[in-house]
Amino acid sequence: MYKPGSVLILLLISTFQLFAQPRLISGPMLGPVELRDAKVWMEVSPEVKSVSLQYQQQGVPASKKTIVYKGALGNDFNPLQFTIGWLDVNTTYEYSILLNGKPSGKGGSFTTKDLWQWRKPAPDFSFLTGGCAYFNEPQYDRPGKPYGGDSSIFETMAKEKAAFMLWTGDNWYTREVDYYSEWGLWYRAHHDRAQPVLQNLLKAMPQIATWDDHDYGPNDIGKSYILKEESRKVFMSYFCNPSYGQNGQGIYTMTSWGDVDIFMTDDRWFRSEDKMQDSVNGQPNPAKRMLGEQQMEWLKNSLLFSQAPFKIVMIGSQVLNPLSPFEKLGQYPVEYNELMDFLRDNKINGVFFLSGDRHHSEVIKLDRPGNYPLYDITVSPLTSGTHTFGGSEKVNPYRVLGIDEKQNYAKFSFSGNRGDRKMLVEFFGVKGEKLGSWGVGEKELRSPEK
Repeated sequence: MYKPGSVLILLLISTFQLFAQPRLISGPMLGPVELRDAKVWMEVSPEVKSVSLQYQQQGVPASKKTIVYKGALGNDFNPLQFTIGWLDVNTTYEYSILLNGKPSGKGGSFTTKDLWQWRKPAPDFSFLTGGCAYFNEPQYDRPGKPYGGDSSIFETMAKEKAAFMLWTGDNWYTREVDYYSEWGLWYRAHHDRAQPVLQNLLKAMPQIATWDDHDYGPNDIGKSYILKEESRKVFMSYFCNPSYGQNGQGIYTMTSWGDVDIFMTDDRWFRSEDKMQDSVNGQPNPAKRMLGEQQMEWLKNSLLFSQAPFKIVMIGSQVLNPLSPFEKLGQYPVEYNELMDFLRDNKINGVFFLSGDRHHSEVIKLDRPGNYPLYDITVSPLTSGTHTFGGSEKVNPYRVLGIDEKQNYAKFSFSGNRGDRKMLVEFFGVKGEKLGSWGVGEKELRSPEK
């Protein structure tokens, strides 16, 4: 016999059972894909007791293999990753995810790098990049107009043919409720990574990242952040980068694709507070550092070792913009001068900077007498609030190209013959509309011969 409220009770039970089912909360996401191995990341619900990954060479069912995850499960947050080894070069593989021994219906594919060195010309390729990704959560956001913009930009990016995606920082935005809560830091990464609009991009191409203040902790904070150790654990759990700093310090790392080396620095872990004096008694303050001595030593040696015609130094904050009223490496004059002198004295070719943070995109050019010019390419924002050029920056004589008041991402493409490689940077809007482009050749980034 029908009883009032019974339909509602059944509906609530069904809803509870649906969300209590073992499920993939986010992912799969590709991490670095190398010549003979690849990383695949995902996050599962607390109900999951076992996770397996099945993979095979595309079109070769007999090659199927299974990897069983052996880590802990059943927690509030369960990000995990698989490393798939014993792969062949320049080969496409398919993979699928099993939860509690049953197919999840989720999976993807990837192609390992080609072994071109000493065998053939460097491959032509492209990668995507961008920063400042804000997803609205009204109960914890500041009142007023939502800060997060049109997140369909990620669906547009997922359709691009690119080798990988570089996240320049502020990859999620902590809120006041997160700043001084270990659980809150985990929740923020968990919440934003699970957004449905992100999922196609995550599996479409490898994802590699550095951080900036908002996915590290409170706005503008540096090494004084009391939860920096926990924040590093969160970042390491939600991105599967090639490495994370050295000696348990920071998250800096590097990656290579084709004949391009990318040095992803950490502008937060070692950073003195912005308000510390730039100079003392008329001299640069040696105590004020952004990258820190350990990381600077790594960066210098890495640049010296690199033979790549293009060397991308990625920093969350801008480097070269003399007119920026906001945080930049120039406000840390000891390190700025140290890096500029090092590049000049050692005749390091092919260097340019890649940054995010500013909520606008631009190309800044800094001429160096007797040497090639340096460029700082800023790409921002993906979905956060936008910035309007104003004040001293409204007409910036150092700006080669500028895009303000628009969400955007960039596509970097490398092509050409050995010794004459070209780089093209294209900026695109939410729906893939082209907003601007700029390019430079490797010959334009060479120090004069001795």
